[in-house]
Formats: sequence, C-alpha cells, structure tokens
Amino acid sequence: MATLIHRPEYARYDFGPEHPFTPARLEMVLDLLRSLGHAVAPLAAPAATREEILSVHAEAYVAMMEALDRGGPREAGVSHGLGTPDNPLFPDMDQATRWLVGGTLHGARLLLQGTERRVLQLGGGLHHAQRDRAEGFCLYNDLAVGIQALVDAGLRVAYLDVDLHHGDGVQNLFYSDPRVLTISLHESGHYLYPGTGHIQEMGSGLALGTSVNIPLEPFTGAADYLEAFEYVVPKALAWFQPQALVVQAGADAHFSDPLGDLALTTQAFEGLFRRILSLAETHAENRLLVTLGGGYEAQVVARVWTLLYLVMRDLPLPTELPQAWLDRWQHLLGPDLAPALHDPNPAFPEPQGREARTRRNRDLVARLLDSIEPHWSSRS
Repeated sequence: MATLIHRPEYARYDFGPEHPFTPARLEMVLDLLRSLGHAVAPLAAPAATREEILSVHAEAYVAMMEALDRGGPREAGVSHGLGTPDNPLFPDMDQATRWLVGGTLHGARLLLQGTERRVLQLGGGLHHAQRDRAEGFCLYNDLAVGIQALVDAGLRVAYLDVDLHHGDGVQNLFYSDPRVLTISLHESGHYLYPGTGHIQEMGSGLALGTSVNIPLEPFTGAADYLEAFEYVVPKALAWFQPQALVVQAGADAHFSDPLGDLALTTQAFEGLFRRILSLAETHAENRLLVTLGGGYEAQVVARVWTLLYLVMRDLPLPTELPQAWLDRWQHLLGPDLAPALHDPNPAFPEPQGREARTRRNRDLVARLLDSIEPHWSSRS
C-alpha cells in the first residue's frame, strides 16, 4: 500500500486559466478516485520553510520570489525566469510553491522514518526549476529538496524521470554529487524543450557516470520505450545500489499530449509503473517516493494518474469510468470522451518510419552504454 499526500492548497499553484499547467488536473484525479469508490484520505503535509527551500535554491532567487509576492517590480523577476510566458506571476506564488515542496519533502521524511515504503505525492514534480531561476512551469524544485533531505540523512538516492521532457533541473542540481543517480527518459532535446538531456551529459568530477539520459526519437511508441527502459534503468540501479528511489511520473509521454511527440498508451504507463515498483523493491531497499509532473491532455492525466494510484496501492483496475464523473468534467475532457481507464487497442494509427525509429533508438542506447559503463566499472 502507498501513502497519498495532497492538500487543497495545491490548487493555489495556478498560472491562470489559459495556462496548461492547471491545478484542475489534480482535482479531476481525486474526483475520479472517489467516484470509483475509493476512500481517498490524503495526508496534509506542512509547507516547506524558507530554510528548506534554501537547501537547493540560491538566496537571491528565493528573495526575489518573496519580493514579487510583496508587490515588487514585475520586470525584476525576468532575470530569474519569473514573469515570462512559461512562468507568469500569480498571487502568493512563493507560498503556493512551498506547499508543493512541503508535500514532496514530507514524503521523503516518511521514507526516512521507516513508517512508509511507498509514498505518492499527488502534486509536485517541478523538475525544471534551477538553483537560481524558474523554468518550464516550475518555480521551486520540490524533487531536489526531497532528494537533498534523503542525501543529508546519509542515503544514496536514485532519481528516475519518465516525463516527456528532460529532468534538467534535478540533473543540474546534483550533477557533481556522487550520492545521487539521475536517470531521465524523454523526447530528444534536439526536438523538444529544454534542449538538454543528451547522452554525453554523464555528470562531473567524482559523479561522472551518475547522470543517465535516454533521449528518444519523436513518435517512439510503447514497445521501443519500454525496451530502452529495460536495457538501461535496471543496469544503472544495480550498479548504483540506491537506498531510495524518487520518481517524477509525468503523463505527457502519452500519444495524445499536445506538447510533445512520444507515443505511450495508458497500457504502457501501467506496465511502466508496475516495473518501477518492482525495481524499487529489488534495487532501492523498497523505498519509493513518486510525484506527478507534466501532462496537458485532461482525460489522459486523469486516467494515467488514477492508474498510478491504483497500481501503487495494489488495487484492481476498473474497465469503465463512472458516467457521473465524465459528465462533471466534460467541459475539460472535450467531446471525444474516453469511457474506459485504458486506451482502445490499437489506440492510434502507427506513424510511418517505425523500423528506422527503432534502429535509431537502439543505436542511441548502445552508444549510451558504451560511453557510461566504463565509468560504472571504474567506480565499482
């Protein structure tokens, strides 16, 4: 079973009605779980303190967030990535983000206390935030704050990112820290924001070999994605021997997400989540903290993150979605409602060039392992 963390204040992290990173995504998931008959009673974690935020973020950046909340000049934040189209200003954004960071940090502390082995933070996943600036809808890096707490307690931590976009903020914050392994599967930065996450990014200094990137071709489907995952992720975890696994479970690698071009199905996400549970048990002393992340097609995120909850809690999966829930959220779900938890099979016409994509992805994985495994051997 998994402990769920969430609180109503997460809805305050709201860039406005036209922004894709809407808090309604979380409301939809909670409503769907309850509509399916699950007595969802999440823990309400405290907000992160200023000192906890400063464990990974620069003083000048935190001070700027606070100053903008007090009505400071809006143009002053642009040099820190604040007040941009991706990260527009909104009221009390410093405190709103601290609620999300606090949830992820609380999840990390539950693992440290030994009271929980699986924790799902129904929010967070702000993996693009950098030490001194906001990036890509992410103001503070809740994942990095949680990981830092685990590291400070003496644990080796593996971070796994299955979001469509490269987990650049987490990678950069721990790029020279040999106590943290970061692994990211994402659409190649040659085609997609943030333009990073290439196989040559392997860490620095004593941490060389602890940054692992699997940048996949556009339109990569479930079979190729899961094959790349199996070739790399278990090997990396077996080598690093982490004592905790932190996962960013963005849903935007789904084939219908509007912000990218990977092509997973809900069935693929289910298999991926079950495999992550197995890997946490085998390679991370069964300590697992999972956050949410990206995902910008309403009916997809509701179904994928409901799957995540049900899989993490070892609950059966329903076939049909409740009609009352579909009716309540039709304004966001759109006219082509998905009436089932899983996608139809086949879910979409196979894009052209499958064999060439498979070949390029396999070649990339081979080159990655050729480059990084010598560093693993030298540190064994």
